[in-house]
Amino acid sequence: MTKSNSFLATYVGGPTVIIELAGLRIMTDPTLDPAGVYDLGHITLEKYKDPADVDVDKIDLVLLSHDQHQDNLDDAGRELLTRTPKVYTTVIGAERLGGGTIGLNPWEADHIQTPDGSELTITATPARHGPAGIEKITGEVIGFLLSVKGKQNLELYITGDTVYYEGVAEVAKRFNPSHVFIFAGAAQPKGAFHVTMSVNDAIDTAFKFPEAMIIPLHHDGWKHYTQTGDDLKHSFAAVGIDDRLSLLQIGVEAVLQF
Repeated sequence: MTKSNSFLATYVGGPTVIIELAGLRIMTDPTLDPAGVYDLGHITLEKYKDPADVDVDKIDLVLLSHDQHQDNLDDAGRELLTRTPKVYTTVIGAERLGGGTIGLNPWEADHIQTPDGSELTITATPARHGPAGIEKITGEVIGFLLSVKGKQNLELYITGDTVYYEGVAEVAKRFNPSHVFIFAGAAQPKGAFHVTMSVNDAIDTAFKFPEAMIIPLHHDGWKHYTQTGDDLKHSFAAVGIDDRLSLLQIGVEAVLQF
């Protein structure tokens, strides 16, 4: 059970984590298919690890940074969306997915009452899936800022698939989250440039959110991830902020204090 001033997080693999707070089970970018090779037409991606064997039958809310890439939303993930009460994603992604999916532009917000009587505000945050000008290649992406007011008051930031850029810095100007879930791994699907955070981006993010614990996702399970959790650990240690990094073990429920 969640203790006072804490919440639960279980890393499923890739960009997928289950966050439990205020009586809700929240999942990011559902990637639930087994390991294998996925031909997306313009590119082939290889997943070398199965997702963690965790309970995904009762997910209350999905935060989907974008729907257009198999390593963020796969076939089993799409099936999960059909039985999830609330799904948030980009506006164009909501149009493609249908089924009551809620589309948000950056800085738009929605408010819901949670089972424990708190109010959860879900604010879409800007994200850029690579260097400047990448949008015409990768499509639209968003992150999410979760703000809970009630029995527990906290803010969490989930970056979505993004590099560090001015949009992430703007989130830091507007919010003060206790935990930042970064999509790391320096993903390089075509060998041209990184489309998610490298260790440099992760460190820049840590210094931009000086009071937050940094929790990396998206660094394990796919061959196009070029940097690992160990790379992050060594890099944070090198600049003296290794106490600000929390690496979740896949399939292990973690209690995160705030």
